[in-house]
Amino acid sequence: MESDQPASSTVPDPVAIFRANFRKQHIGRHYHGWLHLGFTTGVCVFVIAVGLGQLGRVAGVEWLTVPLTFLYANLVEYWGHRGPMHHPLPGLRLIYERHTRQHHRFFRDDAMAFDASRDFKAVLFPPVLIVFYLLAFALPAGLLLAWMFTDNVAWLFVITAVAYFLNYELLHFAYHTAPESSVSRLPFMSRLRRLHTHHHRQSLMQHYNFNITYPIGDLLFGTLYREKAGRQTDPRTEPRSAH
Repeated sequence: MESDQPASSTVPDPVAIFRANFRKQHIGRHYHGWLHLGFTTGVCVFVIAVGLGQLGRVAGVEWLTVPLTFLYANLVEYWGHRGPMHHPLPGLRLIYERHTRQHHRFFRDDAMAFDASRDFKAVLFPPVLIVFYLLAFALPAGLLLAWMFTDNVAWLFVITAVAYFLNYELLHFAYHTAPESSVSRLPFMSRLRRLHTHHHRQSLMQHYNFNITYPIGDLLFGTLYREKAGRQTDPRTEPRSAH
């Protein structure tokens, strides 16, 4: 994980061929994966710090903004993933191409780990989309909430939404590290990683485990897939509900 060059890998041949072509076509010579990860983390931490500095004395009812925003973000994550990321919708086909046709071919359930830091580009959101997310989503929503409620509500929304996005990026990144890495051994990581690995199985990816972070949406809408110990289940022969 320390090198900028692809390591020797035992990934299946179709995945290895796709990765080699993806690197040639989509990863520029000046790309640095650790800088990409640092930019994502740095921007989010900066916005969160600014938001915390703007909070006044928060009333009890205003703290409800945090869990409500968390739930809202989880459902946006779920429907965004289940919808445009896996279906070529008009005007959003680029999202489908990047996720289903690139990310899911770069990483399969039998080849989940990236080979080197340059592969981070196949995991992380592009920096331009991070800026777009802040300017086109977090800022207008925050201004609207400040007008409708209070400044504290607006800042708590922005802080929670940006923290959730950073949490999303870091968890997704962790799922694609090597299984023996220290990140993979963090508490609860193996369970969340296993859910995402199931999603990367080609027979499951269009139907199950659309939450990247916490499977709240999957539980609510019956799309949570958990393989039972000791046997392999075929989703085509079982009802599409929680297992």
